[in-house]
Amino acid sequence: MTTQSASKSNGLKNPVAVIILGAGHGTRMKSSTPKVLHQIAGRSMLGHVMDYCDQIGTAQTSVVIGDHSPQVGKAATTINPDTSIFVQSPPQGTGDAVKQALPALENFKGTVLIVYADTPLIVSQTLIDLCKKIEAGMRVSVLGFTPSLEHAYGRLITNKNDELIKIVEHKDANAAERAVNFCNSGVMAVDSAFLKTAVPAITNDNAKGEYYLTDLVGMAIDQGHKCAAIEAPETEVMGVDARTDLAYAENLWQQRTRTAMMQEGVTLADPSTVYFSYDTKIGRDVVIGQNVVFGPGVAISDGVEIKPFSHLEGTHIDTGSAVGPFARLRPGAMLGEDVKVGNFVEIKKTNLGKGAKVSHLTYLGDADIGKDTNIGAGTITCNYDGFNKSRTTIKDGAFIGSNSSLVAPVTINKGAYVGSGSVITKDVEESALAVARGKQVSITGWAKRFNDKNKKG
Repeated sequence: MTTQSASKSNGLKNPVAVIILGAGHGTRMKSSTPKVLHQIAGRSMLGHVMDYCDQIGTAQTSVVIGDHSPQVGKAATTINPDTSIFVQSPPQGTGDAVKQALPALENFKGTVLIVYADTPLIVSQTLIDLCKKIEAGMRVSVLGFTPSLEHAYGRLITNKNDELIKIVEHKDANAAERAVNFCNSGVMAVDSAFLKTAVPAITNDNAKGEYYLTDLVGMAIDQGHKCAAIEAPETEVMGVDARTDLAYAENLWQQRTRTAMMQEGVTLADPSTVYFSYDTKIGRDVVIGQNVVFGPGVAISDGVEIKPFSHLEGTHIDTGSAVGPFARLRPGAMLGEDVKVGNFVEIKKTNLGKGAKVSHLTYLGDADIGKDTNIGAGTITCNYDGFNKSRTTIKDGAFIGSNSSLVAPVTINKGAYVGSGSVITKDVEESALAVARGKQVSITGWAKRFNDKNKKG
C-alpha cells in the first residue's frame, strides 16, 4: 500500500483514496475475457489504471466489479493485495457503483479520486491537478476534454470564473448547452466528507432509472459549495469499449513511450516500428533498429545496440553489448558486458559472461556461458529430455565449434575446445579438445554409379 507521505511528495497536502469503477459488461469487446483485463503494452487496462493511481501516492484503493467478472477482483488484488473489492449487482449507474465502495471510506479523511478501469492513458499529473482543486476548497472537481468529433457526451457548464456549475447529459441539453464543447470524462475528485453524505442521497429519478454520480455537482452547489473542472487532452481520457479502441489506445501508448524514450537519450532508427512493454527500461545511448519488439521484463544498460527484427522478453543486457538482427531473447537471458548475439540466435534462461560471442544460428537454453567464450554457428544446448531440463556450463575462454550439440547436464571447462560437428555428452576437461563424431568414410566412384543408375531410370 502506498502511504500518505508518498502523496505529499507529489505536492498534495491530503491523503487520496481511489475508487476504480470496473463493473461494466464490455459486451462490445465480444470476448470471454473481461474488458478491463485486455492488455495494452503487455499490461491489463486495469493494471495501467492502478499504476497511475499508485504513482500519485494513494492511501487506499477500492475496485468495484460486477458479479459477472470475479476475475477483475482477483487481478486487482494480485496487483495490490491491499485492494478492497466491492461488487455492484445489479448495475444501477455510477452513483450506485461508488455507493458500494463507501464502507472503505468510513474512517478516511481527504480526497476521493474516482476513475474508470477502461481509461488506461491518463497520466498521474492530471490526477494530481484534479486533487489540488479539492485542496483549494472545491467539493467536486471533474476532468473534462474537448472532443475532436461531435459526440453525445455530457457537457460541463462553467461560469465566467471558470467554476463548474452544471453537468448536463447530451440528451437533456438545450441548444445553447450542446454548443458547449467542453465534455465530461467521468473522472472526478471529491471531498471525502461531502462524498460520504451526498452519494447515499443520489436518486434515480431519471429516464434510465439509474443513480448518476454527476448529480454530485448540482448537490454541492445547492449546498453552497463550489465545484471545478480541469481539461485534459482527449486522447488521455479515452475509454476503451471495443477492440478498435484497444488498438487505438495501444498506438497512442506506444507513441507516447517512443517519444519519452528518445527524450531520455535512446535512438530509434524508425520509431513507428518499435514496440515497448509497459515496464521496458532502457539506458542512454542505446540504439534500436527497425521492427524491434520488447515483451515484459526487459532492462537494457547504456551503450547497447539492438539490431532490426529482434524480439526481447524477460532479458537484461549490460553495457556495450550488441543483439541481432533477427535475434530472440527469451525470459532469463542475461547478457553481460560487451556480449555479441547475432542473427537467428535464440537464448533462454542463460547467462552470458563478458565478451562472449554467439554470432549466428544457435540455440542456448538453461546454460551458463563464461567470459570470452565463442559459440560457433549451429550450436545447440540439448537441455530437455522430455521430462526434465538440465543445465549446460561453458567456462571462460572455451571455444565451441560449429554445428555442435551439447547434451545437458554437461560442463565444458576453461579454455577447452569442442570440434565442429560434435555431440558432447561428457564433461570436457580444462584446455582439452573434445571431438565426438562418426569417422568419415569415402567410397570411390559411388556418386557416379548412383547418378548413372538413376538417369537410366
